[in-house]
Amino acid sequence: MAAVASRRTGSRRRTISEINMVPFIDVMLVLLIIFMVSAPLMTPGVIDLPSVGQAQRQPDRVVEVILDSTEALRLKVSGAPVQAEGTAVNSEGERITLKQLTARVKALQAGSQQVPVVISADKGVKYEAVVKVMDTLQRAGIVRVGLAVRTTGA
Repeated sequence: MAAVASRRTGSRRRTISEINMVPFIDVMLVLLIIFMVSAPLMTPGVIDLPSVGQAQRQPDRVVEVILDSTEALRLKVSGAPVQAEGTAVNSEGERITLKQLTARVKALQAGSQQVPVVISADKGVKYEAVVKVMDTLQRAGIVRVGLAVRTTGA
């Protein structure tokens, strides 16, 4: 017996360099059947996305900060007139710089921090400019800052 064992260890076996694909195909077919049977039984998950809705009551006054295509700032007030001194704004809006923005908006709010400030920008304006305006307003302590959303009718 010892002679037989040495003969086997002495001979070289040739290694098989092929991959047997049959078990792989069997497993894939079983998985395909499982998914085909279970897919109709799954209920799709419901995703609750936020939507833009209507406020129950429109605010009396809204301060609008407008960024045009040249990234120039304008202030516009819609709604009830402001009762503070020197705060008149015409219908097209008042041209203003970023440094003057916070003081002017606070004057237009006339002491009420609940007056919303809406930022609307031309679609060609870099988003960085919009964020800079929003950051400037929030650092100044203006609480209600939002972005204008314009929907196009389809």
